[in-house]
This record gives sequence, structure tokens and C-alpha cells, in this order.
Amino acid sequence: QVQLVESGGGLVQPGGSLRLSCAASGNMFSMYTMDWYRQAPGKQRELVATIIRNGNTNYADSVKGRFTISRDNAKSTVTLQMNSLKLEDTAVYYCRAAWVGRSYWGQGTQVTVSS
Repeated sequence: QVQLVESGGGLVQPGGSLRLSCAASGNMFSMYTMDWYRQAPGKQRELVATIIRNGNTNYADSVKGRFTISRDNAKSTVTLQMNSLKLEDTAVYYCRAAWVGRSYWGQGTQVTVSS
């Protein structure tokens, strides 16, 4: 069982930045594909960014050029740097670890973009 704990959410004005972190338990972190998802009120959960074992990344079109996902295998953490935040980025953000057909989710962290 992998436990994931997100942190770093909060309230920010449009145009501002936030940095989310997700810490994973266990010693297999380097094997996981790590994702950040988000879910806004009344909407389906959507994939925001992915980083695979070799460090390759992929982003949703809505966040390309604004968000950056990175990982530190030594610290078993994945981060999401979010810049130029928009009102529509408001959501609960979840990290997910995936490996050999299994998925593990964190509890989520709230990001609110508001003036």
C-alpha cells in the first residue's frame, strides 16, 4: 500500500503562483508514474500533468506553459509548480501513483484562485 500526502494548496489571486507537493511512502517511488489530477465543483476529475519514470512529462492543454511537474526520487516527492493561475484553476488537486496496474491516490489539497 502506498500512501500519498499532498500539501501546498491555498488561496491565491489570479496571476499568482502556488507549488504543490506530494510525498509518497515506501521505497518504490522511482518506479511509479506520477500524475496530478484536479476536480472542480460539479465537474469530473481531470488529468493535469504526468511524469513517468524517466522524467518525461505531459500536460493538459489548459495548463501547458503555466504548470511544471517534477519529481525527486531521492525524496519520494512529486511537485506541481503552478504559475499564472487563473480563476478556472480552482479545484481540489490530487496526486496519483500508478504502477503495475494499481493506482494510489492522495487525499487532495484545495487550490482557490480568487480576487
